[in-house]
Order: sequence, then C-alpha cells, then structure tokens
Amino acid sequence: MRTATLAHATDVSPSDGLAQWKIEGVRIERSERNNVTSEAPENDEAATPAEISPTLLRDVQADLEESLLGGPRRYTRAEIADVAGVSLERADRLWVSMGFAVDIDPDSVMFTEGDAAALRTMASLVDRGIISPEREVAAARALGQSLSRLAEWQVSLISTHIVDQLAGSADSDEQEIREQVRGLTAEILPAVESLQAYVWRRHVASTTGRNVGNPGEEVASRNLVVGFADIVGYTSLTRQLGARDLADLLERFESASTTVIGGHQGWVVKTVGDEVMFAVESPADAAEIALQLQERVLPDETDPELRVGLAMGPVLVRFGDLYGSVVNTAARLTGSARPGTVLIDEELADELAEAPDYYLKQLRPRRVRGIRRLEQFVLRRNRDA
Repeated sequence: MRTATLAHATDVSPSDGLAQWKIEGVRIERSERNNVTSEAPENDEAATPAEISPTLLRDVQADLEESLLGGPRRYTRAEIADVAGVSLERADRLWVSMGFAVDIDPDSVMFTEGDAAALRTMASLVDRGIISPEREVAAARALGQSLSRLAEWQVSLISTHIVDQLAGSADSDEQEIREQVRGLTAEILPAVESLQAYVWRRHVASTTGRNVGNPGEEVASRNLVVGFADIVGYTSLTRQLGARDLADLLERFESASTTVIGGHQGWVVKTVGDEVMFAVESPADAAEIALQLQERVLPDETDPELRVGLAMGPVLVRFGDLYGSVVNTAARLTGSARPGTVLIDEELADELAEAPDYYLKQLRPRRVRGIRRLEQFVLRRNRDA
C-alpha cells in the first residue's frame, strides 16, 4: 500500500497544458487492487501531499480538459486547418502566437471543435476588415499573453476550491472522485467565465471612452503622462522574506496601487513583480497618483519604500501597451529617484508649475544612456497651500 495525493500532472505531455491542474492536500492510500481508502491526518494537521495513481491523474485531467474545451481532441494539425478553412501555416502561426506549443508529429491528435471554431472566428474578423491581415498575429499574441496570466491565477483559485471540497472524500473510489471533480468543474467554470466576461466588457467600455478621439486605429499616438512605481530593495527582500510574506507584500502593493491609480482616472498598463506601470491623461491626476502612491501603498514603518517617476508627452499605444521616449524617460526617472520620492520630467513640471498644491524642486540634469540630458524635478506636496 502506498500513500498518494492529487498533485501536478508531471507525467502528462506538455502539449496537454490547457488543463494541467495542480491539486494538493488530499491524502489518499491505494491498495494493490487500486481501491482508494482514507488515512486521517495525525494531530489534526492538514493532510500532506504525495503521489496519486498516474491512471487516475490522467483521467481527472482528461475530464477537466473536456469540460474546459467543450469536447474531446479530434483533429491533427492538418485536419484542423482543413476543417477551419485556413492554411496549415496560418493555423500554426496563430496557435503559436497565442502561446501554445505545436506538436511536430503530424499524426498527433491535439485539436477540438472549439479550436476549429476559434480559427474560423479569427479568419472571419480578418475577412470582414475588423482586424487587418498584418495585425492578425499581433492580436492573437496579445490575447494569449493577457489570458495566460489570468489562467494561471484561475487555475490556482479553482484547484484550491476543488481540494477543499475533496478533503472529506478520501474514502471514495476513483469513479466517485472523478464524478465529484466533474460536478465541481461544471459549477465553478460558468461562474468564473461569466465574471471574466463582465470585467472584460467593463474594460472595453472604459477604454472606448478614453480612445473616442482615435476611432478604428490599431496603433495610435496619444499625449499621456506615463508613470512607474517600484519597490526599493526588492531583490534583497526576495532573499529575506518567505514565499508567503513576499506574496502578501506584492498583493498589498498591487491592490493599493490599483486603487490609487483608478481613483484618479488613471489605468494600470501592467505590473511586473515589484513594479507597476500606469498612465493618465491629466497632469494634476498624475501628480495625485504619484504622491498618493507614496503615502498610501505601503504605509507601515516596516514596509519598504517606493520610487516613482513620471514623464509626459506623445506615446505610442499598441495592443494595450505603451512605447516611446516618454516611457523610457519615466523609467529612467524612477530608477534615479531616491527612496520615498517622486521625480518628474520637464514637460510635466511645466504643466504643474502654477498648481498651488505642489512644490517642485529642480535637480541637476543627469546624463543617462539613451537620453543626452535628463531634466528632473522632485515633486512634493506644498504644505503651505
């Protein structure tokens, strides 16, 4: 008899990545006849992870994948292209752009009816002129990059819920466990999908309002204030803090940053570990965001400090990301800022010069790589206003 738990599908092919669920914490014992019996944890401690039958693991993954994809895998690469009415090269290109691996074995059955429908939808958007042929791959890549990160979080959330529900099922047989997983998946997925669709629609509405002056432009130049805020000493923190404490710090940082930025008409462009990138149209809103990030995001005495940098000017907006010299300047200012301070560029300083709520102090220009002469100003609140 050997101990087992539902764990990561390490023995499953990487091409099955759409449904590799990590489910830990259900302690199970298996007899030679493959019956599943329970083993109560000692001293009321949480059950400990171990390994489960590879057969049951594959069966559970297959059930999850079929629920996620709406059906079994039916088609090879050549067959899916034929069914969708696109060339094999185009199908491969879109599949890889969305972040999925292509099995080089031409006889590998890896695609579903849902995959065929998605290819037909993409082709239809191009045929109708909604997406230009030149932007098709970039659009697929943007979708894949955005949703892959979301999927990582959702898998963690959903698998944790499944573990909680299965914690009392250690004495069930394998078929009962599979039925439970199928039932939980059928309950959870529609709710998560509905919430995801709602948030997406709200973001589309919000973005439409910001971009009303640039209708139909896939690539546009806009005048914005771009900002970065990062945690000082993050590298050393990763060595000092345990995983849970580090996760808590990052959650507080991201949550409070998002609240501050959204509260002043700004939006988060992206977060990368210890840094958040944001944008806003109004100089005054940008100043408030920067100062409130310093005041509200990590306020405890034991928390690390932040550095914030802002720059203003024309920015290239492409598939939700921002590019150009203004972005580079904002990043350079952030790197140059002392802990607990806000540095801004000359263009933004000119806009804020007459604002009574703020105090600006010009610093000596710096020579930085890529920028010949970087004018920089410290932004503070005017306590005498």
